[in-house]
Amino acid sequence: MKNNTIMLIVAANLAVLILLAIAVPHLMITPGKPIEAHAEFATDCFACHTSLIGSTSEKCIACHTVEEIGIKTTKGEAIDKEKKNVAFHQKLVENDCVACHSDHKGVMAFRPISRFSHDLLEQPLQEQCDSCHLNPGDALHMKIEGNCAQCHNLESWTPATFDHDDYFRFDRHHDTECETCHISNDYDNYTCYGCHEHSRSNIREEHYEEGIYEYEVCVECHRSGDEDEAERIWRSKYRETGRAGQYNQERYRENRYRHHDDDDD
Repeated sequence: MKNNTIMLIVAANLAVLILLAIAVPHLMITPGKPIEAHAEFATDCFACHTSLIGSTSEKCIACHTVEEIGIKTTKGEAIDKEKKNVAFHQKLVENDCVACHSDHKGVMAFRPISRFSHDLLEQPLQEQCDSCHLNPGDALHMKIEGNCAQCHNLESWTPATFDHDDYFRFDRHHDTECETCHISNDYDNYTCYGCHEHSRSNIREEHYEEGIYEYEVCVECHRSGDEDEAERIWRSKYRETGRAGQYNQERYRENRYRHHDDDDD
C-alpha cells in the first residue's frame, strides 16, 4: 500500500511537470531570455536546438558562416569596424560554438574567458598571442613584441615563469630597450655586446688584464652593474671549481679602479 502511494505521488508530479513544460515552456525549460541579437527566436526553440540533443554547432553555422565572422553580418552586410578581435574564428581546428557561447542570459551570453581552450586554435595561431591579446601596459611588456610563451603558458597568464631580477637587475647604467640585449625578440638568449662600451674587444681586453679567461657567460658573475658583487661571485665560483689560482686580487682591484678613473674623466 505504501509503495503504491509513493508511485502515485511520483507519477502525479511527473504529469504536472510535463503539462507545465507544454503549457509554459519559456518558464519550465529555457534558462533565460536570449541575447538581443537572437530575441526573434525567443519562441522558436528549434531554430537553435535539436530535439533530445540540444544546441549544436551546425545550427549556429547555418546562420553564422565561420569564414564571414567579423567580416559580414548574418544578413550578408559588410562590417566596417568590428569592435572585437574575432578573426581567430577562421583559424579554429573544429567548429565547437557551444564550447564558448551560450545565447541565454540566464546562463551567460559568453562563458568566462577561463573556459576558453586554446587547443581549439590552429598551432601557428597559438604562438601569436598578440593577434588577439593586447600587451599589458607595464613598463616591461611595453618594450616586448611577441614570444609570450617564453614566460607564459596557454593555461593561465599568471604566474609567469620569468623574473628578470633572477638573471640581471637593472640600474641607472643598465636601463635600455629589450632589443639591445635580446636580438630578434629571442628572450631565451642575450648578448652584452649591444652597448658601445661592451664591445667584444673591450670586454676581452679587460678580462684578460685581470686574469679572467672565461667571460662569455656574463651573468654568471655580473648580476647587476655592481662590480663588487661580480668580484665576490667570481671568486666564489672559481674557488669552488679549484681554479682560484688564476685570480690575483691586487691586480684585479688595481685595474678595476683604473677603469673607473677613466670613466670619470
